[in-house]
Order: sequence, then structure tokens, then C-alpha cells
Amino acid sequence: MSYDDVLLETEERMEKTFEVLKGTLRGVRTGRATPALVENIRVDYYGAMTPLKQLSTITTPDPRMIMIKPFDPSSLSSVEKAILKSEVGLTPSVDGKLIRLQVPPLSEERRKQLVGQVKEHSEAAKVSLRNVRRDANKQSESFQKESILTEDDSRKLKEEVQNLTKEYEDKIKQVMETKQTEILDN
Repeated sequence: MSYDDVLLETEERMEKTFEVLKGTLRGVRTGRATPALVENIRVDYYGAMTPLKQLSTITTPDPRMIMIKPFDPSSLSSVEKAILKSEVGLTPSVDGKLIRLQVPPLSEERRKQLVGQVKEHSEAAKVSLRNVRRDANKQSESFQKESILTEDDSRKLKEEVQNLTKEYEDKIKQVMETKQTEILDN
């Protein structure tokens, strides 16, 4: 492994961390209905646990309603059970061949709880970034000991890793603040 390989691997791991955070935050409820609230609920479909988004069309006809139309109408009861078991906190209403989920407005207390969850997820992502940075720095030090990298190259690599860490921490902060604004303003 070379200097560039360490840097590339570090950046890839940081990007994965950031993408996981974005995916997690998409599932955190705001005041508006969004397919992301339910799309990853796992449904027992003929013995296989399958994400809801693979079994149905999920739409939001208005800001307070989610409509789920399974491709296979016989799976309607399985989808309903999965939504009830999930921690989404929405009660499904079966209407013929589709399910409607009414998204009630959030109370002020619930909004504060959700903002707290967003902060927790963001802080966990930052911890993960720091772990990636630590691993890269350890690798840099071991390469220096093995004479693969010079002392100057090792120091330069650590600086670049620190700059990457700062860049991704800023991205995390920006995504966190955007999500908090969505929760508090809707």
C-alpha cells in the first residue's frame, strides 16, 4: 500500500460513513410525509424479509399522507402487519388494494426528541470519522517505521487525513442542521 492508497481508502471510508448518516436521517420523521419513513420496513413476503420499497409503490399525494400500493394485492395484510410492528408510529388504514398512512403533525416535545436523535446520529458519524482518521494515522506511522514512507511524507499524509476529517465533519454538520431545520419548521 502506498501514500495515495491510504488516502484513497480513508476518503472512501469517510464517504461511506457520510452516506450511511444521510440514509439514516432520511428515515427520521419531519412534519411532512415522505416515502423514506416506510420504504425500508421489512415485510415477510413468502418467507423472505423484503424491504417495502421492493414490494410496492410508495407515494405522498399530500404532505400528511403516505399511500402504499403493493404490486401483489395478496401481500396487503403482510405489509399492514409489518407497518404495525415497525417503530414508525403510524397506523395503516387498508383501503381496497392500497394502504393509507395518515401522518399527524408533530408536537413540540416530539420535535425536540427528533432533533436529539438527529444529534445522536450525527455524533456517532463523527466518532466513526475519527476512528477512520486514527486508523489512517496508525497506518502512516507503521509505514514510516517500515521505511515505506519518509518522516515528511508521513506528516504530510496525516495533515491530508486531518483535512479530510475536517471536510467530512463540516458535511455532517451541514446535513444535521438542515434536518433539524426541517423538523422544527414543518
